[in-house]
Amino acid sequence: MDFSLSATELTLALAAGLIGAGYIALILVPAWECYGRLWEKLAATFLTLYVLATLLGTGAAIGLAIVWSYDRYA
Repeated sequence: MDFSLSATELTLALAAGLIGAGYIALILVPAWECYGRLWEKLAATFLTLYVLATLLGTGAAIGLAIVWSYDRYA
């Protein structure tokens, strides 16, 4: 079985890991520690998913804008 990763696949995997670690360390853990009751912690965890979706959407929009207009300014 030959399992090799291209540079693009490796870069995407590392970026996904970095995003996941940053989300957990900088958004999820502080939200989890702010509340005492379990249902409050679970609600805060659920609401942080909106923050994650917004950050990913903003990053995707900026990346798409760069790719879309790259040939005009390169």
